Amino acid sequence: MYPLKFTPILKPVIWGGDAICPFKDIIPHQEGIGESWEISHVKGNISIVSNGASAGQSLEELIDMYGADILGMKVMERSGTTFPLLIKFIDARDDLSIQVHPNDALAQERHHTFGKTEMWYVVHASENASLYSGFREAITPEMYVQCVADNTFTDKLQAYKVQAGDVFFLPAGRVHAIRSGCFIAEIQQTSDITYRIYDYNRKDAQGHGRELHTEEAKDAIDYKVYPEGYKTSYQPQLNAVVPLVSCPYFTTNLIDGNQAIVRDFSAIDSFVIYICMEGKLSLADANGYAIDVRQGESVLVPAAVKNTVTLMPSERYKVLETYCRT
Repeated sequence: MYPLKFTPILKPVIWGGDAICPFKDIIPHQEGIGESWEISHVKGNISIVSNGASAGQSLEELIDMYGADILGMKVMERSGTTFPLLIKFIDARDDLSIQVHPNDALAQERHHTFGKTEMWYVVHASENASLYSGFREAITPEMYVQCVADNTFTDKLQAYKVQAGDVFFLPAGRVHAIRSGCFIAEIQQTSDITYRIYDYNRKDAQGHGRELHTEEAKDAIDYKVYPEGYKTSYQPQLNAVVPLVSCPYFTTNLIDGNQAIVRDFSAIDSFVIYICMEGKLSLADANGYAIDVRQGESVLVPAAVKNTVTLMPSERYKVLETYCRT
């Protein structure tokens, strides 16, 4: 076992921008790429290892062969042989539809899959870029249906102007939308279940609107208003591990460093993922295996790589560190 990189799965979509390829140094540059799936165990989108002795093997093959050495025994007890997290970069040239995701119970009942709790880290944003997260005023399920029908639904949502470094935690049931000009790193449960609530009444060339999941979403939405707000507050620090999100599905920290940092994972029974937001570094495991990591790359440190991981700067770097709670 050693730290693993994967070939990104690029997703061309109508709302995609032109930032993902240069950010990840993918040549030739492609426009219209809305998402790069960095580490995925979603059916039909299984990540393939790109480095070391396991290059060419899929994440699914590695889990089948090594099981808990990849995932961690406690992670397997909860998630089985499914890798429980999906890591993405998202580049929105246009506004995405307003969405909600079901929780575990509803997703299992309807789709026999995990629910979808997620978080966003804003990598960069254009001037005046914004997003929606949660409700700004309380509504009922009946009011929700009426607001979608009369095109006033966005009036009920909380909008946030965003900039690089902003963090939003989105538990299943929270209504949300990424808007034009946002470039985001997303950490989520392994699920591709999305209920599209509202699409701004947009039409295609044939005059058809996109399919909405009004009734499906009705039972999935959390209609509460949270007075403390929906944006995560944290204090950036240099050469420190700064907690961002801790939920039943993942813990995520931010590390902004220009010095060596040693991370001790002997107390957890989970894989660890590093997602590089800026700069370059070398990541070394406890067995002495070292790997270079640059902006736009993600690395999976298997659970069997116990004890310590050392982050050594090639230049100042910024990474998200995430793992499953055990």
